[in-house]
This record gives sequence, C-alpha cells and structure tokens, in this order.
Amino acid sequence: MKGQKILPVAAVCLAVSMAPAQARFLRDAAVTSASALAPTQVLVLGKDGRVGPEEFASAHKLEIDRLRQSHAASGLIQCGRAHGAGQLTLANDVVTTAAHVFFDERGSHRAKTCHFITDIGGKRQKIAIDMSSIVAGAARPYSVKAVNDWAVARLTRPLDEITPYELAEDVAVEQPVDFVARGHSDWADAHRMSFESCRLRAQTNQIKGGSREFAFDCATADGASGGAVLRDADTPRLCAILVGWRSNDPSKISPFSTTNYNFVVSVEGAFRQALLYAAKRGGAPQDAPATAGRGQGEKASNIGPSRRSAGRS
Repeated sequence: MKGQKILPVAAVCLAVSMAPAQARFLRDAAVTSASALAPTQVLVLGKDGRVGPEEFASAHKLEIDRLRQSHAASGLIQCGRAHGAGQLTLANDVVTTAAHVFFDERGSHRAKTCHFITDIGGKRQKIAIDMSSIVAGAARPYSVKAVNDWAVARLTRPLDEITPYELAEDVAVEQPVDFVARGHSDWADAHRMSFESCRLRAQTNQIKGGSREFAFDCATADGASGGAVLRDADTPRLCAILVGWRSNDPSKISPFSTTNYNFVVSVEGAFRQALLYAAKRGGAPQDAPATAGRGQGEKASNIGPSRRSAGRS
C-alpha cells in the first residue's frame, strides 16, 4: 500500500466525493466513544510500531516456536513484478487477500501466474495459485468502493505442513486486533513477517448485508495489501484484510485521525461465502460472486479517494 495526496476541494472534483466518507467516519466514531478520535502515535508512513516475531512473542508472553507455527499461514503473493500479502484461511490450499493484489488498474491480471510464498521450518515455499479459481468482490477493484476489494483463490496444491487461520465470529469498532503480514516493501526485503497490535477505530463504509470497512491504527507500508487482521494473539482468527489508506498529506509523519488512517475490509457477506465455498465449509456456487474475478462490486461514486496498490519488486 502506498498513499496519494487528497487534494483540496477546489483543486479537483474527485475531492468533492470525500465528504460523505468523512462524515460517516466522524458520526460513527462519535457514537462509539469520544476516545475513538483521540490522536495516537500510529503512522501511515515513516517509523512505526511494527515488530518481528521475537519481539512480539516477548511482549505478549508467547512461545516463539508456537507463534511462528500459528502464523505460518501468513505469506506473500507474488504476481510478476508486483506483490501483496495473503494468508491461508480455513483450508491449507485457500488464500485470502485484496483483489488489487491480483488485478491492476485496468482490471487485468497482474501476471499470467501468481505464487503464494511462505516459510516452513525456515525453508521458503513457493506454490502457484490457480488463476481460474480467483473469486473477487470486483474485477476492477480500483473502480469500485474499497469495501469490494477482496479476493479468494486456491493453490495448485495444499501446504499440508501449515495450519490455516480460522475465522473470527464477529468484528466491531473498538476491538483490539493484530495486523500480521509479509510484503511490507520497507521491511526486510518484504519477506519477513511483521506484527503489530492496535484496534479498529471506526466503521467507514459497508455493503448492506456484506463486508464492512474499518479505519484502524496499525501502521502499514507499500506491498502489505491483503494482510491479516486477526483476533486473539494466542489462537489467531482472521476477521479482516488490509486494503488501503487515506491521507490529507502522506508526505508527513502524522498521527491517526479522521483524515489520516489505514483501513481494512471485514470477512463478511459475499467475501465470507466465497471463502466457505472454496474451503468446502459450506455455501453454494450461487451464494458466491462470479468466479475468476468477474464480480463488479459497487461503483466508487460516493466515497473519497483511497490508495490501494501492490508493492513492486
């Protein structure tokens, strides 16, 4: 993920559409608690609170070997010269990520073949993704509301040595979460896993009966799109994925605010149904969006600009 400056209203008409999204953020934050708007030293860019597995295990009093094992499901998705984050979820051959990790600004696949990469016992594993299996909230994720920017896909073979993440049963404002991902372009050549604890600060968008978008105050960087937002550090369960960020001035190191935040998309509605079906846990073909990324989602006519990008190698 990498940000773009939101221009003043007078500069371009695109900024005019930011008003509804910001108004919703302020209203929802005010409803939850006054503290939801309190600034925190969480940065969109620059030095931040991400730590490696050793530091995270120490801070949470967890066994390092158990931590590595329980988070081996988090990996890197490489699509040609681009990459994002992803994770095995519900099954050891099913990955969840953001749709824009697979699809570029034109709605084309970023590469003919993409791969899921992770570490097993200190050895790097690289497995091809079945491109025909991709189910996405939108085939052109940059042209629709960010809440549609999710994808589910299958690997060409399972990674039997890895335990996939299970799903959280609920997701709500003020919940504490952990953001765990590979892919940060500024973090140890993008392959090293980073951990950070934070919380969901406000609900910023939603699809009726479907996925919701939440602002959260973990720090992120280019290339971590699609990474895991998890409940419960000891027995992690996936509740959302990282999608993008919005900022008035991304060139400055600034605290979390209603105009400077990262956002995630919850695993609910069609996203959850597509995942359950891919993992053979329930659902039916008619319950999921069209395959191969043909789902179109809701057009982005009523939200402000957001930055969503996969990292470049």
